[in-house]
Amino acid sequence: MNVTQISKLISLVLRHHPEKLGLTLDGHGWADTKALVKAINAIQPFDMEQLEIIVQTDNKQRYAFSPDKTRIRANQGHSIPVDLELMPRIPPAILWHGTGERFASAIMREGLKSMGRQYVHLSADPDTAVKVGRRHGRPVLFTVDAVRMAGDGLLFYRSENGVWLTDSVPPQYLKKTIDPT
Repeated sequence: MNVTQISKLISLVLRHHPEKLGLTLDGHGWADTKALVKAINAIQPFDMEQLEIIVQTDNKQRYAFSPDKTRIRANQGHSIPVDLELMPRIPPAILWHGTGERFASAIMREGLKSMGRQYVHLSADPDTAVKVGRRHGRPVLFTVDAVRMAGDGLLFYRSENGVWLTDSVPPQYLKKTIDPT
C-alpha cells in the first residue's frame, strides 16, 4: 500500500469501521496510537514516524493527535456516534456546499441531510465546495444562509480542520448558485 492508501485506511478505521483493524474508539472518537501503528504494521512495515507524516501532510487535515500523541482521531466525517467535543460557534454569514448535479433537485426539495454521517459538512469558501462537488460528478454549488439559520436557533460547529458542521440545512436556507464549471 502507498501513503494515500494507508491514509484512506486510517480514515475508514477512524470514521466508520475501527473493527477492521481490531481497534476501539472511545466516546470522543479517540483510538490508541500504538494500537493503530501496530495494526497497520501487521499489514506492511509501518511506524509512528510514518503516521506523524500522514497526519502532518494530509491536505484536508483529517486527523488529530492528542497533545501527547498517544491517541488519534478523525476531525469529522464519522458515521458512528462519537462526541467530538465541539462547542456551538457563530458561523460566517454565508457557507457553501458542493455536490454533484444529480443531487441538486433533491437538495432543493429536502435540504441538506447528513446522509449517514453525524453532520452536514459545509465550506467557508466556494473553491473548497467546488472541489468537494467534483468528487460527486459535475459540481453544483449551494450557498447556505448561515446567519439566518443561526438566528433561527440552528447550531453550527467548526471542526479542528475548519469544516463547518450542522445537523441539517432545511431548503429555505439554501440557494443554488451559478454553475461553477
